[in-house]
Amino acid sequence: MPSPPSGGPGPLHLRLIPPRNLVNLNSVSKGYAGLDVLRDLTLGVNEGERIGIVGANGAGKSTLLRIIVGAELPDAGAVTRTSGVTTALVGQRDDLTADRTVGSELVGDRPRHEWAGDARFRSVLDGLLGGVSFGRLADGMQTPVESLSGGERRRLMLARSLLDDPQLLALDEPTNQLDIDGISWLAQHLRRRRGTLLVITHDRWFLDAVCDRTWEVVDCGVERHEGGYAAYVLARAERERVTAGREDRRRQLVRKELAWLRRGPPARTSKPRFRIDAANALIADEPPPRDPLALQRFATARLGDRVLDAVDVSFSYGDRQLLDRVTWRLGPGRRLGLLGANGSGKTTLLRLLDGTLEPDSGEVQRGQTVRLGELSQDTGELPSGIRVLEAVAQIKGRITTSTGEELTAGKLAERFGFRGERLRTLTDDLSGGERRRLQLLRLLMSEPNVVLLDEPTNDLDIDTLTALEDLLDSWPGTLVVVSHDRYFTERVCDDVFGLLGDGRLRHLPGGVEQYLSLRRQPDGSPAPVAAGSGSSPSSPSSPSSPSSPSAAPSANVVHREAQLDARRLTRELRQVERELTRIERDDAGLQKAMAAAATDAAMLQQLSAEHGALASQRTVLEERWLELSEQLEE
Repeated sequence: MPSPPSGGPGPLHLRLIPPRNLVNLNSVSKGYAGLDVLRDLTLGVNEGERIGIVGANGAGKSTLLRIIVGAELPDAGAVTRTSGVTTALVGQRDDLTADRTVGSELVGDRPRHEWAGDARFRSVLDGLLGGVSFGRLADGMQTPVESLSGGERRRLMLARSLLDDPQLLALDEPTNQLDIDGISWLAQHLRRRRGTLLVITHDRWFLDAVCDRTWEVVDCGVERHEGGYAAYVLARAERERVTAGREDRRRQLVRKELAWLRRGPPARTSKPRFRIDAANALIADEPPPRDPLALQRFATARLGDRVLDAVDVSFSYGDRQLLDRVTWRLGPGRRLGLLGANGSGKTTLLRLLDGTLEPDSGEVQRGQTVRLGELSQDTGELPSGIRVLEAVAQIKGRITTSTGEELTAGKLAERFGFRGERLRTLTDDLSGGERRRLQLLRLLMSEPNVVLLDEPTNDLDIDTLTALEDLLDSWPGTLVVVSHDRYFTERVCDDVFGLLGDGRLRHLPGGVEQYLSLRRQPDGSPAPVAAGSGSSPSSPSSPSSPSSPSAAPSANVVHREAQLDARRLTRELRQVERELTRIERDDAGLQKAMAAAATDAAMLQQLSAEHGALASQRTVLEERWLELSEQLEE
């Protein structure tokens, strides 16, 4: 009998079988009121893919998602779905029934014995419906749906879809109204979950954590990229370089974003290798996102030494102690993130800082030169009955950034996505995302030197988020950010603090990862922090006897310690790199000054001494850079 051909059946052959196609769109078009959203679109969704869908507000992302799952019909073209495939869509609109209970929404009429002992069911309930931020649902399955808040209802909708476990799960902005704990849990669950996922999100950390493909809805079509957000940014920059389109936008926004991705925390270092060389060529000479020393010098000149000091501040709502003798001093030029679960007191602390609330005890001291600007979660403060450009010019006609760049109201509005006819649109006719953009724009046009941002990323698309981050890079004042957008917090803030539900404020040198580690502790006590991390002291947990198995650190604790230590080393490494960049710049200026002072012996001697001092600083920093690099490799 002849031997089978090399391409015949066998393990290798089985592995090469392409994945099953679940949904196929062929020449699909869709429009509203004569305006095309999707045009002649052909693409497919394969089994096991995890696809992130991005694009500007109004580009057609939700429409595409609804067409794929069959919730909406195309105007033209055909949609083919594999028979028997189960689908579920969690949209942005609430579809819960008010007169039902939590239990009936989650499990329907299924008998208790079918789900009570299910580990997957308990995992979803603990992850999305448990904890201090969702205590009412943790009390029982009989909680009425009509009594839930918006964030609680959102979690319930997500939990219901995860428990149904469809083969194709479609999520439209699933991280909206979730805190960092919930977003982290959802990302981990979706990574482990088998099945196909389509998710629309502007949360860039979530995109990178969950998705292995990215679709960008643009110009009535879809650009497809392998990988998560990092891959999308690299591919987009390369596409725009090749087409040479929108050059100013690419240079000012995308290149800076790429530089951040390259220098960012370890969570974003596993970028796809394709197109890396081309991307590195784009950003080879890109400076750091911001020079903290220059910003601090500028801000100190405008603000003085005292900005905002909360000293031994306590605050309660009824019997609940939100803040317990909290002291927080905000210096000039500081860029601070404030983390915490929903209801932990973040917004309350901002209200105390701005004077809206008075503490039960303690005091809030404000510097005499402080000009406070604040972005609340409510856009109702926008003026009604006027056009966008008028609403911006109403605050100020032009501003000058700390880099000396002068921006008119119209130019700044363009950076925030208001172009052409949108500049003349009435504020009442703007979408939720556009109203949020205008609110931010008016805030920055007022030129405050202290800004408190409460959930600034709500309803903003990725391009607007990037524009906001770019503008904040050149803004020299003191910044406090409350946000559940992990990427935005890490990108904009240089230091992070957290409210963990015990009334205290903790400094978190390990950033978001340290916050999540502390939140995972079953008794609420802090997780161990690597020596030298600079974390604030915390109350000790109950001691274990030497013979107790719990006395030995678990593998998870050791892993968390290693993560926190790596995060600390990475932060210090970035600081050293910024210092080296500053020294190079200062040294170049000294070289020019020395050349100009060649005939002035006294001046030349003084400049030479400064040059020698810089060289000594560089040597020390380079040695420290090598030490940190070696420790990170280990």
